[in-house]
Amino acid sequence: MRNAHAKFEANGIKLYAVSYDDPKALREFSQAQGINYPLLSDENSSVIAQYGILNTQVSKDDAFIYGIPYPGVFVCDEDGLVISKFFHDSYKKRESPEALIDAALGFIQLEDEVPTATGGDEDITITAAVRGGNGSLRQGIIRQLIVRFTLREGLHLYGTPAPKGLTPTQVKIVGPQDLQCLPVKYPPTTPYHHKLMAVDLNVWSDQVDIVVPFFPAGDLATEAAIPAASASIDFEVCYQACSDEECLLPRTERFTIELPLDVVDVPNLSVHRGHGQREGNYDSTPAMRRLLWRKIRSNPLRLLKLIWKTRRLKRKARQHHDT
Repeated sequence: MRNAHAKFEANGIKLYAVSYDDPKALREFSQAQGINYPLLSDENSSVIAQYGILNTQVSKDDAFIYGIPYPGVFVCDEDGLVISKFFHDSYKKRESPEALIDAALGFIQLEDEVPTATGGDEDITITAAVRGGNGSLRQGIIRQLIVRFTLREGLHLYGTPAPKGLTPTQVKIVGPQDLQCLPVKYPPTTPYHHKLMAVDLNVWSDQVDIVVPFFPAGDLATEAAIPAASASIDFEVCYQACSDEECLLPRTERFTIELPLDVVDVPNLSVHRGHGQREGNYDSTPAMRRLLWRKIRSNPLRLLKLIWKTRRLKRKARQHHDT
């Protein structure tokens, strides 16, 4: 978000972050890391709860992390109404800033100087690009494969569902193995009746963008290190189109885009240091101590419960190991 802040400003979008960290921690972190947008402190998680994003999977017995929100983003319009939101099942999956900008604007921007591939012909041009982070791959950071079809006037691209014998447009990432894909986003189609074939179709015309969100996982991008400088993403595009006079033959095209691999940003805490990732400039240890003390003061028994729970889990682990 920090590195993409100029993009938000260029598009007239304000950016704010809310956490349950104390104001001193946020101020020190902002100065050390060069954060150029407001960080808002919600120590008691009251605003977090009002937005309905209090992490209910973390109970009060979980001691010091109770009060954290589900990580995600709300995109609001100028009147403060939520027009889009991005939340995932793990804090290790995060949306790229460019996807948030596209959601706010209501259309997809394809930037220059990003990894691309082209295909098709003079009737149907295919431009594929990786949107987000200048096309780099980082663990848990969601990028978007944008496949843009540009059709000559009078052509209609088949969507889903398509009548038997016709091929609906599909985009599928086929490799590498550790690239995780989220559901493909197909824009709404337009009903079209083809008189010569006497069939009802769902089609796109002029220009259409199909989006495949994905992120690296497993051995492709671990928390400890990255295995190589780059990785190749392989994907397949199947499509068929028609004009008022004819139905074109279905086509399948295969593409490859080479993407650089990048390390993950990690907090400057002892548990994260020395693993080959990009450590922050801000030493988080004092802030962590203040958080622990704040939680102990609010509920002294919580610490005892945590110690008891931790010892119980260790005892069960030893018993399981012995058997």
